[in-house]
Amino acid sequence: MKKNNIIFCLLAGMALIGTACNSNTYSGLRDQEDRKIENYIRRQNLNITKDEPDKNLVWPEKLYYKVPNYDNFYFHLIDHGDTTVSVISNDVIVARYKKFGLEEFADTLSYWTTLDQAYPMEFHYGNTTECESVAWHMAVQLMKHPDAQCEIIVPSKLGFSDDQSSVTPYVYILKIKIKQ
Repeated sequence: MKKNNIIFCLLAGMALIGTACNSNTYSGLRDQEDRKIENYIRRQNLNITKDEPDKNLVWPEKLYYKVPNYDNFYFHLIDHGDTTVSVISNDVIVARYKKFGLEEFADTLSYWTTLDQAYPMEFHYGNTTECESVAWHMAVQLMKHPDAQCEIIVPSKLGFSDDQSSVTPYVYILKIKIKQ
């Protein structure tokens, strides 16, 4: 009987160790996320630059700026917006957006119009307690002007808390206004 208990304990211990080794660690999930972002960039044929393009020029369609000091955060300016006005800290930003995963044929969540969502997202620029996505604040900083539009590739750690906990990167298309 003792021998059976010992064998059972050894087998159970080996099963637990095997299960623990197969589970994803945060580091492993981040590595998978990095590969997912790399695959998305390759699949979309995006051109990546480490030098910020001139904001006064029209950006080529597939040109993305890899923002320094923000791990795997990529920015593409679609529309300059109203360049006579600049966003400043604590402005109330009104944002409409589309969100989709980096997989092929990913579903799109659209909050682009009032038909999609009655009210747009609002947050004070620079206040991460209202909008915890550091990437969104950085995107507003790079857009600089109301009525601007951009596309961003957001790694989980710069995204919203749900994205951070699930270690899921997303692409967002953002358009912003300043609430008067």
